[in-house]
Amino acid sequence: MARNKYDIDETLDSGFDINQLKRLGSYVGVYKKRMIFVIVIMLISSALSMLTPMFLKDVMDTVENCAIHGIISKDDATRRVIIASCLMLVVTLMVVVILRFKIKMMAEVGQGIIHALRRDLFIHLQELPFSYYDDKPHGKIQVRVVNYVNNLSDLLSNGIVNTITDLCSLVFILFFMLSLNVKFTLVCLCGLPVLATLVFMIKKKQRRAWQIQSNKQSNLNAYIAESINGIRVTQSFVREDFNTDIFNRLSADSKAAWYTAVKYNFIMNPTVQTITVVTTAIIYALGVAWITDGFGAMTVGTLIAFTGYISRFWAPITTLANFYNSLLTAISYLERIFETIDEPVEVKDLPGAVPMAEIKGEVEFKDVCFAYEDGVQILNHVSFKADVGQSFAIVGPTGAGKTTIVNLISRFYNVTKGQLLIDGIDINSVTIKSLRSQMGVMMQDSFIFAGTIMDNIRYGNNEATDEDVIRAAKTVCAHDFIMGLENGYETEVNERGSRLSQGQRQLISFARAILADPKILILDEATSSIDTETEILLQKGLNELLKGRTSFIIAHRLSTIKNSSCIMYIDHGQIVEMGSHDELMKNEGGLYYNLYMSQYDFLNK
Repeated sequence: MARNKYDIDETLDSGFDINQLKRLGSYVGVYKKRMIFVIVIMLISSALSMLTPMFLKDVMDTVENCAIHGIISKDDATRRVIIASCLMLVVTLMVVVILRFKIKMMAEVGQGIIHALRRDLFIHLQELPFSYYDDKPHGKIQVRVVNYVNNLSDLLSNGIVNTITDLCSLVFILFFMLSLNVKFTLVCLCGLPVLATLVFMIKKKQRRAWQIQSNKQSNLNAYIAESINGIRVTQSFVREDFNTDIFNRLSADSKAAWYTAVKYNFIMNPTVQTITVVTTAIIYALGVAWITDGFGAMTVGTLIAFTGYISRFWAPITTLANFYNSLLTAISYLERIFETIDEPVEVKDLPGAVPMAEIKGEVEFKDVCFAYEDGVQILNHVSFKADVGQSFAIVGPTGAGKTTIVNLISRFYNVTKGQLLIDGIDINSVTIKSLRSQMGVMMQDSFIFAGTIMDNIRYGNNEATDEDVIRAAKTVCAHDFIMGLENGYETEVNERGSRLSQGQRQLISFARAILADPKILILDEATSSIDTETEILLQKGLNELLKGRTSFIIAHRLSTIKNSSCIMYIDHGQIVEMGSHDELMKNEGGLYYNLYMSQYDFLNK
């Protein structure tokens, strides 16, 4: 599988499917009652606002009949103008109140939908296997959870309700327009075919442009995340200027893609505005001519009212055009979001999986093969058995498959071929949670979370008391350095434990693994960053800890594994040598013998 880098655009396995909008609709459906209520009050608001031009018509006709024709007395005209003005004020205030209520409620609905979508995305990400994260820059994953979901906010908060409301408003507007003048209405409708043609011409280019923009934004985010994580290496090798050049290039690509995408969005509003101005000008020209010629029942009030409806007629059209733009933009993000949610969980509970009984600790590999990628075999027909309470050390060159073995025991990956049994039970037949909850794992990367040291150790067992945490820290010789910090166990540490040394981070991770009270303990380079003096003290605690537990220890420092029940030398994905330290050392010229002697000679020079 090709590795996706920060400078490689992501590709979609399939085009957009209308079912993705239906899936989004399932999130919206949760708030169906609220949205229906908002739509109803917005329709009331829309209907009320339609009365304003009619009030203006009545005012203008009253003034015309009073001042020009003398049909209405001045007092009656004044009274009718005051009544119309008061009614307009009341309607305006009612519309404002309804609009404020709508904004507040739809903001809550939109954010609720976004929260649910982001929650499902995050939950799924936690279930995806290591192989998914091996294959994708973490920045490109993060941008989907944060940026892409946020970009749906306006569509969900306002777009859907506004679109439904404005479609209904168009019906109201057309009713009033037709009641005033049919010919004027037909003139206004002549602009719709022009707009529809434009939408049809640009829709594919617009969607593609937003897909490219999301790719460039994803690339930029991936590089920023990588740069922050590697800032110490960057400064150590004085790469700031070089990295800035890369950033500027990615940022320029993102900016250029954004300009191209919004160019299509900006085509819509000017087009609608142009059509509005042209149709309004034609209506004014025809209206003035008809009034002058005394054509039909045309009055100044009718002309003023109709031009008021023209702006109202094209306002929903503009809203619909903006919704269409937002929808095409959202589609490019939905494709990525649902692509992630649809990513198959390759390591999952099989149908009929049952909880793992309390583990005793017998582990057996039966002819196990494994490959991260097709055609690249990592483990080749590995078979061995660890009895309850035995400690198995795994040594060998880099890339030989040592970490893969312990990852398979925890079922972070599925075996490609063969069987992996714990207490005689195939681990594929039990639930993952019940399996991993009875194991303690300390990997090479001693990850420390932002928070207190107490919380970091308790991460391995949320039910542990403070005394349990302290006991675990003392077992791994971490207690003394922790108490030397300003607030002891309540000392706040930064993300990834930047305030601590690598050795201190490893000790905290060690305590975390031990606190889980595992039946099977996996230590992957657990003492690689611990000084020799601390290692001697730690070894005493471990000897007590490992009693009665089955343990698997990966170590390059062979002095730490001499007392292991069995040592396996792995090379090219196979067990080349296997036995106790004394047994392997009898084989002079063997791989383990040569490895041990090379370290011994190096340390004694």
